[in-house]
Amino acid sequence: MGRVVALVFAVLLSACAATPTVKTDFDPGVNFSRFRTYSWVTKPDGGSPLMQQRIVDGIDSRLQARGWKLVPNGDVHVAAHVTSQERQVFNTTSVGYLGWGGFGPAAPNSTTTVDAFEVGTLVVDLFDGATKRGLWRGTASGTLQDDPARMNAMLQTALDKMFTGFPPGSAPAK
Repeated sequence: MGRVVALVFAVLLSACAATPTVKTDFDPGVNFSRFRTYSWVTKPDGGSPLMQQRIVDGIDSRLQARGWKLVPNGDVHVAAHVTSQERQVFNTTSVGYLGWGGFGPAAPNSTTTVDAFEVGTLVVDLFDGATKRGLWRGTASGTLQDDPARMNAMLQTALDKMFTGFPPGSAPAK
């Protein structure tokens, strides 16, 4: 029974790993329709160079799909950061009974295993190029994958969710 519970937990954990948690925030007093250009001020520096480039390309494609143009000194400055943190899950399985046939207590057998995994977080900030005030922030967190194809799929899903409804006040992107 304990192994079944551990297996179900592992399956649920892996299902959650494929779906990153995405949150966005923005300054509601900003009229985003006045912005048409952007430039990078900080590109991601964590992870592999290939993943860093995928992040930049993914953000570029989503901003450009909304009519924004990449220029040397844009109306909006883009900064992206990547962090990772190791997490652990402790799984305890108990097998045993308290006594047999009513003759004395017997201690249950318990086994604890530790599953370690790495959680990555991508933070994308947009700043007004003239005032340096924060305009918008998107964050995405999820369990990092060893397989580059799965990792890229998770990144694209995160960016799609992050930029849905961007810029604020617009209709969701299709």
